[in-house]
Amino acid sequence: MDVFEAVSTRRAIKKFDPNHKMSSDDIKRLMEHVILSPTSYNQQNWRFVYVTDQEIKEKISEAARGQAQPKDSSLVVVLCGDMTAWKTNPVRYWKHHPPEKQELVKASLERKYSKDTQAQRDEAIRSCGMAAQTIMLAARDMGLDSCPMVGFDYDKLANVINLPEDHLIVMMVVVGKRTADAPKRGGQLPLNEVAFENSF
Repeated sequence: MDVFEAVSTRRAIKKFDPNHKMSSDDIKRLMEHVILSPTSYNQQNWRFVYVTDQEIKEKISEAARGQAQPKDSSLVVVLCGDMTAWKTNPVRYWKHHPPEKQELVKASLERKYSKDTQAQRDEAIRSCGMAAQTIMLAARDMGLDSCPMVGFDYDKLANVINLPEDHLIVMMVVVGKRTADAPKRGGQLPLNEVAFENSF
């Protein structure tokens, strides 16, 4: 499947086959591609809790206000942002580059994030958003479907996954085999209403 086909056929699927399982190799393949998603300064500030255990998926469904997608899917990926990634041994983000580059990035991260918790939060949300799209498109390439989800009780889900205090839950994406197609698209706005060449 090429990228354009993956984009055009990706839908937010609501009904999954609860008997379908992903192999550990398939999960590893998916996650190895997800961590190639871009992040500012390559700080890799996303953290992924991927869930295959049925009991935990049931708890996630409860936290998601009873929605069935988490418990019926093959895999739940909770995307979280590490708000301290910018300062946690940052030279490792450029380990294949000269020390001067590593120190330059370290200083830039310090300048941008050390006194701005909103910037830390915004960056985590941006990073997780890009990673979520990677999950959904990679799943399509694997012949699977997905559903991005933000409809859940934050505190309950944080408790289920034992979220560290300096982390933020951004969203989750469930992956599995659909049992029902998504309904017809609601309707995309015309391109000329949302895309402007050179300026508004």
